[in-house]
Amino acid sequence: MKSLNNRADSHLTGQVELDSMGNGAWVNHGYCGSPPALPRAVSTIYNPQPLFQGSMDSMYKLDTPGSFPEEPTSTDQSLVKKPRGCCSFIKGLWGTTLTENTSNNRELFVRTTLRELMVYLVFLVDICLLTYGMTSSSTFYYTKAMTDLFVNTASESGVRFQSISTMADFWTYSQGPLLDGLYWTKWYNNQSLDSGDQSFIYYENMLLGVPRMRQIKIMNNSCKVHKDFSDEIFGCFDVYIDKKEDDLNFGLINGTAWTYHTEKEIKGSSHWGLLTTYSGAGYYHDLGRTKDESTIVLQELVDNLWLDRGTRAAFVDFSTYNANINMFCVIRLVVEFPATGGAIPSYQIRTVKLIRYITNWDFFILGCEMVFCLFILYYIVEEIIELRIHKFSYFNSIWNILDIVVIMLAIVAIIFNIFRTIKVDNLLGKLLEEPGIYADFEFLAFWQMQYNNMNAVNLFFAWIKVFKYISFNKTMTQLSSTLGRCAKDILGFAIMFFIVFFAYAQLGYLLFGTEVESFSTFVKCIFTQFRIILGDFDYNAIDRANRVLGPIYFVTYVFFVFFVLLNMFLAIINDTYSEVKGELSSQKDELQITDIIKQSYMKTFTKLKLKKEKISDVQMAIRSGSGEIEFKDFRETLKELGHADHEISAAFSRFDHDGNQILDEDEQKRMKIELEEKRDALSAELNNLGMNYQKDVLEKPPVTSNDQKNHSSPTFVDQEEFLRLGRQVLQLESSVAGITSRMELIMEKLGLQEKAKGNEMTLTSDDTASDGSVLVCVDRETKTKTSSRRLGVPPKSTFNSKI
Repeated sequence: MKSLNNRADSHLTGQVELDSMGNGAWVNHGYCGSPPALPRAVSTIYNPQPLFQGSMDSMYKLDTPGSFPEEPTSTDQSLVKKPRGCCSFIKGLWGTTLTENTSNNRELFVRTTLRELMVYLVFLVDICLLTYGMTSSSTFYYTKAMTDLFVNTASESGVRFQSISTMADFWTYSQGPLLDGLYWTKWYNNQSLDSGDQSFIYYENMLLGVPRMRQIKIMNNSCKVHKDFSDEIFGCFDVYIDKKEDDLNFGLINGTAWTYHTEKEIKGSSHWGLLTTYSGAGYYHDLGRTKDESTIVLQELVDNLWLDRGTRAAFVDFSTYNANINMFCVIRLVVEFPATGGAIPSYQIRTVKLIRYITNWDFFILGCEMVFCLFILYYIVEEIIELRIHKFSYFNSIWNILDIVVIMLAIVAIIFNIFRTIKVDNLLGKLLEEPGIYADFEFLAFWQMQYNNMNAVNLFFAWIKVFKYISFNKTMTQLSSTLGRCAKDILGFAIMFFIVFFAYAQLGYLLFGTEVESFSTFVKCIFTQFRIILGDFDYNAIDRANRVLGPIYFVTYVFFVFFVLLNMFLAIINDTYSEVKGELSSQKDELQITDIIKQSYMKTFTKLKLKKEKISDVQMAIRSGSGEIEFKDFRETLKELGHADHEISAAFSRFDHDGNQILDEDEQKRMKIELEEKRDALSAELNNLGMNYQKDVLEKPPVTSNDQKNHSSPTFVDQEEFLRLGRQVLQLESSVAGITSRMELIMEKLGLQEKAKGNEMTLTSDDTASDGSVLVCVDRETKTKTSSRRLGVPPKSTFNSKI
C-alpha cells in the first residue's frame, strides 16, 4: 500500500512522470520557463467536475515565455466576468497574426498561423474545385474537331483556310470547305438526318442561327501617290486606320452587304488581328439556314465584286452548341488583306461553358461557389480588421497586397458570373423565338475567356499565398529572404542588363527585320533574344539575312548577354543565398510545428495513462474488500492513493443503487465490468498513440550524471560549424584583450597604480577586500582617496567623485 501511495503522490506532483520521460522530453526550445507546480487534486473518470477537469488540463499546460506566478484573484473579482463585446467576438473569430499580439509568444504565433493555414487550405481546395470544375478535357477535343473541319480541310483544288493567299482563294474556300462544314443534312450514306432545316455539324453540334460574313474597307485616296506615278496610279488605299474607314454605300446598294453599319448598329466587337485592331463596324451579310440558300448568297457576292482593293479584312462568324458536353463553340475566321497585297488568314475558336447548372456535378460546383462567396466575405472582414489596426503600415507587406488582389479578383469573378448567367438566358430566349437570325455569342465568349484567365491568375496567386503561412519555418523563409535581400542588387543589375539587351534588340530589328520573321517587329526581337538565351534560335536565317553582321551580332550577343550578364545575375543570387543560409543555420531553433505536435501528443498520452492508473486504483480498492464493501473502507483505501473526497463519493454512489453505503456482490460485479471495459478502451487508445514511444521515452529510467558521462556518444561537428565557432572564439579573445587594455589605461589615468599611504586614509578591516580588489572611499567633500594592495604603491593624488 505504501508503494501504491507513493505512485499516487507521484501522479499528483508530476515529478516521477516527468522524470521518467528522459531528459529533454518535455523541453520546449521556444521557451525558457519551467512547467508550473501541479495541483494535488486528481479527478476520476466517473463524474468529473468542471473545476477539476480544468485543473487536470492545467497540470500539463506549459508556461508562456517569461511568465511569473500571478497572485490569486479575490472571490469578488473571480465572480464578476467582463462582458465580451462584439469587437471581442469578431477578433476571436477572425484572429490572425496581425490582430493578435504574438511578438513575445512564439507558441501563440505558430498556433495562430497554423489555424490560418488550415482555414486557407479549405479555401484553396474550394477555389481549385471551382476552376477545374469549369474546364474539361472535352474542351480541347471540341476545339480540335472544329479546327480540323474548318481550318485544315482542303477544297477540291487543294485550298485550305491556312493556305489562303489571294481574294480568289478566299472565295474558293468559302464556296467549298466552309459551306460543306457548316451544313450537315445527310448521313454518310446520303440518308436524311430528319432535322428539318437545322444543321448538326458532325451529327452532334447544332449550328446556332445563321453564319455572318462581314468586311471592313478603307476609303480611296486615303494616301498620297507620288507625282511621278500620278499618271499611272489612279487610286491609293492606305493601311487600315479606323479614321480612314470607308462608310459609303457601294455595289448593288440593296442590302446589308452593300450598306455601311456602325459598330453600335450591328452590336459588333473589335478584333485584334495579326496586323492591327479592327472595329466592329462594316458591311455584313447573313447566310441562309440551308446550304442552297447560302450558295446563292455567296455567288451573288462574288459576281458583284463584294471584295475589292479597299477591303482590309473579311470575317466569318458562327456558333455551335454540343448538348452532350454542354459546351458552346464560338468560331471566327479572319482573312486580312494588307496594303501590300495578298492575304493573311487567322482564326479564333473559343470553346466555353455558358450554361452552368444542369448535372449533379454542376450543382455541386454551385455549392462550392456559395462556400467561395462565404470565404470571400470572411476574408473581407479579416482584411478590414487588419487595416483598421495597422492603418497605412498594413501595405508595407507584399502578402497583404496579395490578399487584396485575390479578394478583388474574386469579387469581379462573382459579379461576372451573375451577369453571364442572366445574359445567356436572354440570348437563348431570343434565339429560340427567331431561329433565322445571327446568334452573336462573340461578346459572351470573349468575356468568358477573360473570366477563365482571371480565375487562372487568381488561383496562381492563391497558391503563392501559401508561402505566407509557412514562413515561420526557417527552411521556408530562405526563398523570400534571398529575394528580399538581393532585390536592390538585382534592380541595379537589371538596368545594366536591359541597356545591353535593348541595344541588341534594336540592332537585330534593323539588320534582319526585312527578311527574318522572328525579327520583323521590335517586340518579336525581344522575345527572340530571350529564346536565344534559352538555346532556341535559327542561326541560318540570321546568316542569310546578313552574311557579315549576322555572325558578329550572334557571337557578341551570346558572349556578353549569355556568358557575362546572365552569370553575373546567377552569382548575385547564389552569393545572397549563401549568406541567408549561413545566418539561418546560426540562429537559435525556435518553436516548430513538430514541437507543438509532440507536446500535444505527450499531453494526451500522459492524461490517458493517468486515467488508466486511476482505474487500477479503484480496482485494487474493490479487491481489498471481502464480501460487501462499505463506503468507509472504500474511502480510506482511495484516500491513501491521493483521491479527493468528492471524487470518491461520486464513484461510490454511481454503483450504490440502493443507497445503503454498501456495495454488495452484484454492485461490485457491475463496477468491475465497467472498469475493465474502460481500462481496455484506454489501453487501445494508448496503443494507437504509440506503445513503442511510451516504452522508449515515458518508461525510460532517469539517467544520472555519471551514466551520461560514461555512456555519452561523441558529438561530431562539421567543418563549417567548427570554423565558425573558431572565428567567434578569436573575436571574443580580441574583445577581451581590448577591454583589458582599456581598463589598465583608465587605472593609470586615475592614479590607481600608486601605493596607498596608511596615514592618509584609515580603513577598517571590513572596508578591505580579501581578494585584493580596489577599494574607493568617497567623503562628504566629494574628494576620494584610493588604495590598492595589489599594486603596493602609495597614492599621490586625489580625484573628484564625479569621475
